[in-house]
Amino acid sequence: MARLGVNIDHVATLRQARGGTDPDPLAAAVLVELAGADGLVVHLREDRRHIQDRDLHLLREISRTKLDLEMAADVDMAKIALNIKPDLVTLVPEKRQELTTEGGLDIVGERERIQHIVNVLRNGGIPVCVFTDPDLNQIKAAHKIAVDFVELHTGRYANATRSKEADTEFEAISLAAKLAYKLGIGVNAGHGLNYRNIKRLTHIPEIVEYNIGHSIIARAVLVGLVQAVKEMKTLLD
Repeated sequence: MARLGVNIDHVATLRQARGGTDPDPLAAAVLVELAGADGLVVHLREDRRHIQDRDLHLLREISRTKLDLEMAADVDMAKIALNIKPDLVTLVPEKRQELTTEGGLDIVGERERIQHIVNVLRNGGIPVCVFTDPDLNQIKAAHKIAVDFVELHTGRYANATRSKEADTEFEAISLAAKLAYKLGIGVNAGHGLNYRNIKRLTHIPEIVEYNIGHSIIARAVLVGLVQAVKEMKTLLD
């Protein structure tokens, strides 16, 4: 069964909306792990719009599963990662004005810059994943910079409104996953996945982990966080 990483950024977003202390993403992390999630995912953004540095330090202390730190491919962020020592760093593109991550890293076009950050992190003993579109050229570029994992951006598949479009995007994800696996790279997937569209992707055996946030937190508003995580885990079975 594929692993489930739960992104708890949206809990922090709700907290930051009022500038208080509730809801606490640390409490959410405990519940997520008790519900059977295989890991926690947090994105420490440059503008600190949701997860804060204090959250990250405390999550590192309390996490009993895997802590996946999403961050920009930036030297200052790499220094934070080397201090925190997450179990995995996922490098993602980042724009201040975006609501959420809009696409994958352009490894082909920014290979030298990304390679430097990958080297810094791996030399510090931290495995590295790159968040990239399901494009074969990007997968080949990821292999050249010696990353441990790729996380395939599933946004276009998740947002497809026509079955033909969904089929095309599913095929692209499948081919990218197969190539990454062939090249010895671990394969994760995420972005826009929910309780309706996740099941089809489980037929791609090369994907070993799904990282899901918004749909689980949104479901948790209605049924509770533990139940929401358990329902998603069931779909991955």
